[in-house]
Amino acid sequence: MSEIQAEHFTKALLMLLDETFDQVHGFYLDRNTSLFETLAGITAEEASIPVGGRCATLAAQVKHIAFYLDVVEKSVRDPNFPQADWGEIWRTVSSVTPKEWQALQDELRASYTSIQTLIKTTPAWPSDDEIGGAMAILAHTAYHLGEIRQALCMLQS
Repeated sequence: MSEIQAEHFTKALLMLLDETFDQVHGFYLDRNTSLFETLAGITAEEASIPVGGRCATLAAQVKHIAFYLDVVEKSVRDPNFPQADWGEIWRTVSSVTPKEWQALQDELRASYTSIQTLIKTTPAWPSDDEIGGAMAILAHTAYHLGEIRQALCMLQS
């Protein structure tokens, strides 16, 4: 059985994260549909609208992604990191002002940068758990990107 070298896995992971967050490379997203490209076209007013009868606002979606990235990063660095309250954002984030909307996007950018640094400084991927955790970042963010893009379609129709 052959093994994937850590540097190849890290490079591929970073490339897929770049596509998800910043710049589409054609792996799985259409041009101009990365997360930050999508968010750039959303106003604070649009970010404050609950999508559907029981769905969260786009602002809550963005806050949740940043929160997820922070929890992953902190729990990797400190295995004793306390259990996160995954429901808090859904209960507390709703409408935002233009300044708050920009702050949420800046927070997401900072969280993403921290995850990139964590991945770049990981010398090895010792087990399936670490690899699975890294891949979960992609899956989780892609899921919420899909929700955000779907909500935009509903808002703009």
